[in-house]
Amino acid sequence: MEKLSCSLEDYIEEIYSQVLKNGNAKVTEIAKSLNVRKASVTGALNTLSEKKLVNYTPYSPITLTAKGEEIAKQVLEKHENIAKFFTDVMGLDETESAEIACKMEHIVSEKLFENMLKLTDFINNSKISTKDLY
Repeated sequence: MEKLSCSLEDYIEEIYSQVLKNGNAKVTEIAKSLNVRKASVTGALNTLSEKKLVNYTPYSPITLTAKGEEIAKQVLEKHENIAKFFTDVMGLDETESAEIACKMEHIVSEKLFENMLKLTDFINNSKISTKDLY
C-alpha cells in the first residue's frame, strides 16, 4: 500500500464512505464531515489526484480510482478492526472505540495490528467474556 499521510488517509477514507453512500463525494460534504475548510479539501484532492488515487476536477463529483479504492478499503479495514479490538477485547463502547480507532489507524505498526487481530479472534472464539475481564 502506498504510504499516505494521516490526513490524506482520513480524506480517502471519507471519500470512500461517501462514494459507498452516494456514488460520489463532494467537497462540501467532505469538509463538513472532517470539520475542515473547503480549501483544505481542495488541496488534499489535488494531491490525491496527482497520486492517481481520485478522479477530481473542480466543481465535479469526486470518485476513487481503482488504486484509490484499494487503499481506502485497507484504511477502512484497519479502522474497523482496531475499533473491534477496543469493543470486543477492551470492553469499550462503540463510540469511544471508533474515536480511538480513527486516531490509532495511522500510527499502529503492522506487527501490533496483527497482534490485535489475533487477540480479538482469540477472545471472540473462546469462552472468555470481556465482562469477566473488567
